[in-house]
Amino acid sequence: MVRTPLTPEERERGERLGRLLRAARGDRSMTEVAARAGISPETLRKIETGRAPTPAFFTVAALAGTLGLSMDELAGQCVLVPV
Repeated sequence: MVRTPLTPEERERGERLGRLLRAARGDRSMTEVAARAGISPETLRKIETGRAPTPAFFTVAALAGTLGLSMDELAGQCVLVPV
């Protein structure tokens, strides 16, 4: 299966999501948050650094729940507003 390359906007959205999740994680360790969300620390690291700019919905939902964020809040902050 060939994956369509991501657009610059999609990459930026993924980086924005990563920054939001990292900020919400605060002082908690990556290992702790990943374990509570049921994902690997490596997956969380990739999301936070933008190396996984299109994580699965249920992964994002699990992280949001673990970090006390609403999906609406995350989605609203990740949408790029055209200028």
